[in-house]
Amino acid sequence: MEKETQKSDFWRGREKAIKIAQELSQLREEINSFDKLEEELAGLKDEKKVGEFEEKLKKEEWKIFLSGKYDRNNAILSIYAGAGGQDAQDWAAMLLRMYERYSLAKGFKTGILAQSFGQGIGPEGRIGIKSVTLEIKGLFAYGFLKKENGVHRLVRISPFSAQKLRHTSFALVEVLPEITQDKEVEIKPEELKIEFYKASGPGGQYVNKRETAVRITHLPSDIIVTCQSERLQARNREKAMNLLRSKLYQLKIERGQKELSKLKGEKTSVSWGNQIRSYVLHPYKLVKDLRTDIETSNVQAVLDGYLNKFIEAEIKS
Repeated sequence: MEKETQKSDFWRGREKAIKIAQELSQLREEINSFDKLEEELAGLKDEKKVGEFEEKLKKEEWKIFLSGKYDRNNAILSIYAGAGGQDAQDWAAMLLRMYERYSLAKGFKTGILAQSFGQGIGPEGRIGIKSVTLEIKGLFAYGFLKKENGVHRLVRISPFSAQKLRHTSFALVEVLPEITQDKEVEIKPEELKIEFYKASGPGGQYVNKRETAVRITHLPSDIIVTCQSERLQARNREKAMNLLRSKLYQLKIERGQKELSKLKGEKTSVSWGNQIRSYVLHPYKLVKDLRTDIETSNVQAVLDGYLNKFIEAEIKS
């Protein structure tokens, strides 16, 4: 890669050059971090500092588990409220808050690409959400969050029930890598239907009076993506295209898995029924991951974004 950057025509393809330069910078940082650990280990004489060194080593160890093709990429996380009206929409809003707080703690930057608001306001002033797409930027953002794909189940006394009845709500979380360019995902201009509209918030408040929001329909697959986060139409279109690439890549992977399952004679599970984690607030408090059996009674901490225990166990498994 260093030899590539030294070529006289390297910066002619500016977009590709920037990507290579960024990746090279990240690799240099990784090499430097391992060099520093090696030096520290060689000079480690104080037994009290062994524990501190082990913690540093564990942080670097994650790079072994996060070695997938797109693990280093930014993540695009979408949340869809299930059946259940206001309870499900409030649950989707709770999950959005949870992932925003987790991302903040990891040093990732977040931004909402598109959002469809629900009805009513839940506890703590949360506005219900039918669906939301969150952009999460940071090194290994997709690698850490990719296993959050699936159905999340909440059991609690409904704040919307006058009789204080217990209610079960479901929300689907979808995590995709952000793909800006990929030869594997080919999109032909004639296969796209592009529409522009005004981005609105709750109560019909316009984020922008002009038609800057973008909706793109990929006609062969019938996949629809939207982006309304930017004030410039061109930026919304660019982000919507990145989201479309990510969804088409995911579709390609799913089709490949289905073909493999047919060859093996296995049944393919329906994604919506693929419940991965339960969050119980009543009659007891418990968050349990159904894949790793990791659990905790500190439900509030989990809802405040402390997901490391669950995410690390799933990645290592």
